[in-house]
Amino acid sequence: MKAANRLRKNEDFRKVYKEGNSIANKLLILYIKKNGFTYNRAGFTVSKKVGKSVVRSTVKRQMRESYRLNDMKIIQGYDLVFVARQGCNGASFQEIQSALLHLIGMKKLLRKR
Repeated sequence: MKAANRLRKNEDFRKVYKEGNSIANKLLILYIKKNGFTYNRAGFTVSKKVGKSVVRSTVKRQMRESYRLNDMKIIQGYDLVFVARQGCNGASFQEIQSALLHLIGMKKLLRKR
């Protein structure tokens, strides 16, 4: 994922939290807001409740990779913030990827083939 397509600033995250919509499942929470660009920007957060730093880093890497692999399937023009819940602690990559696609599908952001 390109650096330009990542949310990094605290103000960007806060704007998505405040003005966007949210949806959740067992493993992840998705906050979504239109951004007015021709590309998506994604941010990933993992709370200390999920585990120690090694676990948090692993979960964040898995979320980023699952988003990267499925980026072309997602309709463009949104800011997306994925927040890991405590269930991500023992989840496999496949489970996290499935949860991410489930949330995107529920918001009807998956492209039709």
